[in-house]
Amino acid sequence: MLELRPNCELCDRDLPPAATDARICSYECTYCAGCVETRLMNVCPTCGGGFAPRPIRPQTAFRPALNLGLAHHPPSTKRRASKFSAEDIAAHVARIKDIPPHER
Repeated sequence: MLELRPNCELCDRDLPPAATDARICSYECTYCAGCVETRLMNVCPTCGGGFAPRPIRPQTAFRPALNLGLAHHPPSTKRRASKFSAEDIAAHVARIKDIPPHER
């Protein structure tokens, strides 16, 4: 199950569980749509993959017997930051941004 990380790993903007502008890569690196579109150009600084909207976990357990929803599986509270410098990210993005994610 997704961790639902609480922040953009680049600008540290809060991304609560219901954020419609949270984006994740296949390794669950989490960024806001603004950073993905303007700074990362749809290139994950860690793996080089693309991003997709992060699914929203329901607040309500619509099937109570299954113990699903935020009450049973809360989001992570551990804030994360990219371990790469702005210069390194810019070089990485420039190197592969023109390759479509499905061809990387």
